[in-house]
Amino acid sequence: MRAVRYHEYGGVETLVVEQVPDPHPGPGEIRVRVAAAGVNPVDWKVRSGAVREVLPVDLPAIPGRDAAGVVDELGEGVRGARVGDRVFGLGGVTGATAELAVLSAWAHAPGAWTDEEAGGAGLASVTAMGGLKALGPLPGRTLLIEGAAGGVGSAAVEIAAARGATVIGTAGERNHEFLASLGAVPTTYGAGLAERLATLAPDGVDLALDTAASGSLADLVAIVGDPARVATVADHANAQRLGVRLANAENDFTLLAEAGELGRQGRYTPRVERTYPLERIAEAHAYAERGHTRGKIVVRV
Repeated sequence: MRAVRYHEYGGVETLVVEQVPDPHPGPGEIRVRVAAAGVNPVDWKVRSGAVREVLPVDLPAIPGRDAAGVVDELGEGVRGARVGDRVFGLGGVTGATAELAVLSAWAHAPGAWTDEEAGGAGLASVTAMGGLKALGPLPGRTLLIEGAAGGVGSAAVEIAAARGATVIGTAGERNHEFLASLGAVPTTYGAGLAERLATLAPDGVDLALDTAASGSLADLVAIVGDPARVATVADHANAQRLGVRLANAENDFTLLAEAGELGRQGRYTPRVERTYPLERIAEAHAYAERGHTRGKIVVRV
């Protein structure tokens, strides 16, 4: 099969498209013929070697954790999937940006989602839903989402709104119209946020979800008044110090199924900012590293 690989840690110049052996699923896993794969911050952080002490990989490695495609091989004991099913889901830390990928958690992709939308849904949806789950019931609550325009943030906005929360999202001004289209009240991040929120939510903000790791956790705690009502999916360094809830992305069948069901109901559509062909993977990673994305970056396989 064709796949993207890097043979050493480093910059985007280490990424090459080459022929590699086909993978096969182990017990409880499936293999998909990939239509599209997501590009996530963890991909370039792993590739660069920045997190090698926490997430070491065997080199050469295929970047990518989530993908969508059609099932073409089943591992031993798999239930709930058949050859020919169109699914989206998650594999290991690496392995998704290839013609064939092994997934260890998956759900059926809604028919209304394009391949690109499904390809960008796996990691963003479980990360967003894990962060929201840590905050408890959402109906009737006012929720602030920090970094609301990114891949995880935009998913969290739609999912939280679908679950009955009033959502306020922070983003740069160029993304305010985008946030409004997702169902959030937009505002800018940074200095003066508490004052802006006093106008937007005169009755106060109940909960806050940080998806940006921009150093704002202490401010979010001050805004909601209780670290137990703040969750982060990104700022591991400060979460424990401040007593903030930390949600890690997990290969969770239940969360993927919930995201797929919201998609079938028309209440959640993964937002894709840019799509690149496999051969332009270096451009995709370079754009992701610059940050400030609006939704997901996806590679079409």
